[in-house]
Amino acid sequence: MVHNGIEYGDMQLICEAYHIMRNGLNLRPDEMSRVFDEWNKGELDSFLIEITRDILMYKDEKGYLLERIRDTAGQKGTGKWTAIAALDYGVPVTLIGESVFARCLSALQSERIQASKVLTGPDAVYQGDKKQFLEHLRKTLYASKIISYAQGFMLLREAAKIYNWNLNYGGIALMWRGGCIIRSAFLGNIKAAFDKNPKLSNLLMDDFFAKAMKECQASCRIVVSTAVSLGIPTPALSTALAFYDGYRTARLPANLLQAQRDYFGAHTYELLGQEGKFVHTNWTGHGGNVSASTYDV
Repeated sequence: MVHNGIEYGDMQLICEAYHIMRNGLNLRPDEMSRVFDEWNKGELDSFLIEITRDILMYKDEKGYLLERIRDTAGQKGTGKWTAIAALDYGVPVTLIGESVFARCLSALQSERIQASKVLTGPDAVYQGDKKQFLEHLRKTLYASKIISYAQGFMLLREAAKIYNWNLNYGGIALMWRGGCIIRSAFLGNIKAAFDKNPKLSNLLMDDFFAKAMKECQASCRIVVSTAVSLGIPTPALSTALAFYDGYRTARLPANLLQAQRDYFGAHTYELLGQEGKFVHTNWTGHGGNVSASTYDV
């Protein structure tokens, strides 16, 4: 299930890179195919990058076939199962979740066509150095892929904790290299990370992947902000960057969230340095010091 969820993420990330190339850089199918071919020779070497290269080049008697394929994506439910499991276990598998929702949005084709005639937004192409931007896009795709796999292995680790499984995470990565849709050279780096530290809490904490994110995160910001300025939706690329920034932030605004919950529902909160001790504040001066039982938000 997690394998298939990661597959959803990989495919959506590639689709967003394609969308940026097509609509943002105004590249032709053959030009995009050559880009994916180059990417397949490096860190992004994978089955999905390889077939994307071939799909973009495929022609029949009417021309490039991809341009005539209806943009409504189907799904068998495995990505949804992964997202549901993540919610059940409280694991922020955000990229796979966004990939599932992207397919749901694609299914609303008739609504999108009508909305395109009513809702306004940017309608422009990138005016900068395309070659330089494509390198930023490559780095962004690679970094986002790291985030997706990091989240997938977070879910596996949490499930193992709940069900008392003894999982060999390096072995799982190695297994996925053989004949799976997500097979890629990249999985070898994941195996090496878990072989070095079987108790690794998150792939992002491994030296190899931490260094990769350090080298790529600036490109992520350039690509996501450029896509926003051009009006190109990038839910998976954007959530990958948001997760990275959230994960590296020592203090998130959840303190305000806890205060809000306590204000309207007396759900209580913990003070810094007093973990495990739950207190309630009478914010309005009315009512008593009670805590909610059945109503929980």
